[in-house]
Amino acid sequence: MPRPTPVLRATDVRVSFAGRPVLRGVDLAVDPGHRTGLVGENGVGKSTLLRVLAGVLAPDAGIVSCPADLGYLHQEFPYPPSTTVRAVVDDALARVRAIERELEEAALALAAGASTGPGADEAYARALARAEIADVWDADARAARTLAGLGLDVEGVAERAVGSLSGGQRTRLGLAALLVRQPGAMLLDEPTNHLDDDAAGFLAAALRALPGAVVLASHDRVFLDEVCTEILDLDPVAEPVRGSAARGGAGRPGGAATLYGGSYSDYLEAKRVERERWEQRFETEQAELAALRRSVAVTARDVAKNRERGNQAKILYDFKGERVQSQVSRRVRNAQQRLDALERDQVRKPPPPLRFAPPAGATGPAGGGDVVAWARDVVVRRPRATEAPAAPGERPHRLDMTASGVPSVEVARGTRLLVTGANGAGKSTLLHVLAGDLDPDAGTVGRVRGARVGLLEQDVHLHDDDRTPREVLALARGVDPADARDAAVDAHGLLAPRDLDRPLAVLSVGQRRRVVLAMLVTQAPDVLLLDEPTNHVSLTLADELMEAVDAWPGAVVVASHDRWLRRRWTGDVVHLS
Repeated sequence: MPRPTPVLRATDVRVSFAGRPVLRGVDLAVDPGHRTGLVGENGVGKSTLLRVLAGVLAPDAGIVSCPADLGYLHQEFPYPPSTTVRAVVDDALARVRAIERELEEAALALAAGASTGPGADEAYARALARAEIADVWDADARAARTLAGLGLDVEGVAERAVGSLSGGQRTRLGLAALLVRQPGAMLLDEPTNHLDDDAAGFLAAALRALPGAVVLASHDRVFLDEVCTEILDLDPVAEPVRGSAARGGAGRPGGAATLYGGSYSDYLEAKRVERERWEQRFETEQAELAALRRSVAVTARDVAKNRERGNQAKILYDFKGERVQSQVSRRVRNAQQRLDALERDQVRKPPPPLRFAPPAGATGPAGGGDVVAWARDVVVRRPRATEAPAAPGERPHRLDMTASGVPSVEVARGTRLLVTGANGAGKSTLLHVLAGDLDPDAGTVGRVRGARVGLLEQDVHLHDDDRTPREVLALARGVDPADARDAAVDAHGLLAPRDLDRPLAVLSVGQRRRVVLAMLVTQAPDVLLLDEPTNHVSLTLADELMEAVDAWPGAVVVASHDRWLRRRWTGDVVHLS
């Protein structure tokens, strides 16, 4: 069976901003029915590539081709604020309505005999085929199912202006409009933002049922796993390794994309195999380099200096000595050439994975008993400065543990505790209470004497800080501020060495959160509190981070909505309702 022609193609796409390359020779071809996920470090160009494919951004070089009915999930909602929800849905159904009118007109012409010969029959057959492909008879029901599946009350919002909707509602409406349209190709940037688990599951099923091509960027690893038929890795630091399972851009250094067939789980397995091969190749080459350096150091005198020779051997040596010297010299010369080539082309050392362990000599808290920290029957009301009656349907408290079905939380040494719950359930508030930086209005909170507690907040508030990561990490070790600039620091694999001396203000949100996490690790808290730790980090680092949590010697409490993390969590779980 012939391979379908790609409906979406990019060839050697290159984009730079202010002289900094973002996309370097990216190739992509997506067939009908295929769904390509874009992954890579923050800032690697996922959103940029989507904008180029959508025609919103012109590349510096390269060619892009896409179908006329391309759909693109905008970060900004593409309708005026006064547009009603019903009008948005009607616009999404406009193509289906046009096909339906064409079929009706062809049927009337055929029935009325307005045309003789085969023309009317052929026109009706073509219109009927288009109508069947567009499924015009189920269009209204499909629109209603889509809106309901994405959590929009059809009857309740139909006449509302989109400007009155929340940001999450507008995102869901934009998704619904695209799914109802069913374009030949669809581009989605973080489509599961503002979606609960049920809506994300509905979206995944709807995308799998689409006949067209889909390209999406997402930090939702469960969504990538459920939807994608291939993964395009845009990470420019990936080391090309011979025999890789990747295809498309494999073996091309300098930022070229690499395409991996299969789901996100298949991609992770391929990356694991690549990493093993990379490490093995590096070790093999280093061993060969050491052997070659020893070989080059050997001289003809070294070869023969310990050999005993009789009279006959001396005569033979006189005749053959020159030939032996020539052979030894040739071996040394060949070894030198191989050494030069290997030193020039050797594989670089694989970067170490995230190391998530306390400094040497760290000790645990004083005091007896296994419990290190606890919170019981805690109630935290609204901040006094913004105290106001709760609106209908709104929670009256930021946190009410008893009403949430979790009257007590106890954190013991070695605890692995995951806190789940809907937005507004009080997950972050509970972590702040345990950290001791938020006093409850009711209930009891405590820690054993000497226990150190560290909290990674969702918002790190370092966007205007001119200090460097090296300085703040040195300060976390107790180094005098005057000596901090030259201090040797350990970023625990969380930050690239090139970023250690850049001001915090110019780093991304994700990089600043890594700096704060590295500070916490340096201080070796007995209880480590992580609020949405996988937010704003790459998918690879998110996986490494949670693997490192398993090895942390102290207690860890994580609050997260990350479905991938929640599904793979092996510790205890408390759910705030």
